[in-house]
Amino acid sequence: MGVKVKERSGAWWLFINHKGRRKAKKVGDKKAAELAAVQIRARLALGDSILLQNRPGAPTFKEAADRWLATHAQLEQIRETTHKEYARALRTYAYPKFGSKPVTEVTRPEIRGLLVDLMAQGKSRSLARNLLAPIRQTFNGLIDGILTANPGARMGRYLKEQTDRRAKAEFLRPEEEAALLQTARAHYARYYGLILCALRTGLRIGELFGLQWDDLDLENRFIEVRRTLRDGKKVYSPKNKKIRRVDMSRQLASELKRLRADRTKETLAEGWGKLPDWVFCSAVGNPLWLSNFERRVFHPLLKKAGLRRIRFHALRHTFASRLLQNGESLVYVKEQMGHSSIQVTVDIYGHLIPGANKAAVDRLDATERNPRATTNETGAPERPASH
Repeated sequence: MGVKVKERSGAWWLFINHKGRRKAKKVGDKKAAELAAVQIRARLALGDSILLQNRPGAPTFKEAADRWLATHAQLEQIRETTHKEYARALRTYAYPKFGSKPVTEVTRPEIRGLLVDLMAQGKSRSLARNLLAPIRQTFNGLIDGILTANPGARMGRYLKEQTDRRAKAEFLRPEEEAALLQTARAHYARYYGLILCALRTGLRIGELFGLQWDDLDLENRFIEVRRTLRDGKKVYSPKNKKIRRVDMSRQLASELKRLRADRTKETLAEGWGKLPDWVFCSAVGNPLWLSNFERRVFHPLLKKAGLRRIRFHALRHTFASRLLQNGESLVYVKEQMGHSSIQVTVDIYGHLIPGANKAAVDRLDATERNPRATTNETGAPERPASH
């Protein structure tokens, strides 16, 4: 089996040789050709030889979508849970509508109608997004080969949230944060460091569970977020697939040093052989599971501290709100939180910048009558000097 990328007469080509069958395919530029070569190798490894079959006509949408899912799962470009969600959405909603149609006959109005119908039925936007994403990506993979345009492109406006994103952000007040930490230290000491780390770094719960000791620089006080952990065993890249560096407060650095010393003693006492890789682990040194942690630790902790029932994610929102209320910039908050863009940070937290709007409108008072006017120490406008 071989897939080679070559330039011929100013154009880039793929030359496929698989089980005695050969095919040449012209592909856009070098970057697109190299990406296509990786995908084709994965598809051929899965036994998909449709590219080498000289049958007439285009594949059906179901064939193309199944192939896209299999290829990207093989390349680990989508997570296992995402793969299952995409496959379920396609099987339930898209395939009954146009799964048997050739991809060249699926129209933009059909896709739009499918999304509009879902919204009219009261289905969640997350479901609609999990349906649109594989539809759009399936057609993207056919551009410059079978199709010249993607009928699933630019459909996002049908899935926009109708509610303000700020309404979903829960925060702890300073006194509530203090109560949570005090109760954790007194009654859930094993997890005090985890709660403190959430409140001082804003890491997502999967990122906290995925922290390993090699990710921490306790002397220079920073954390490198390299992975996220799910279900106690599934390791993925961080949400935006980028390693980021997060600053560590003095209090947190001191607590994590203490935790490492305690964990070393525990390792010897329990006969584990070596220090567990995970910074935050169970009583037997294993990775943490979210459902178990919430049921046995976090929810009872909230109750014992006399706090309302909140999601663990509220600790992340609390971290961001504290930074902004202390005068830190949106850019710094964006970097610490690992947001994909500054717009996400602004949408959720921009209203928390203290006094910014009042200062802006106060400056207008001095220019109400004269654009060049300034104010003197009494607050009254000064007259421009005569010349």
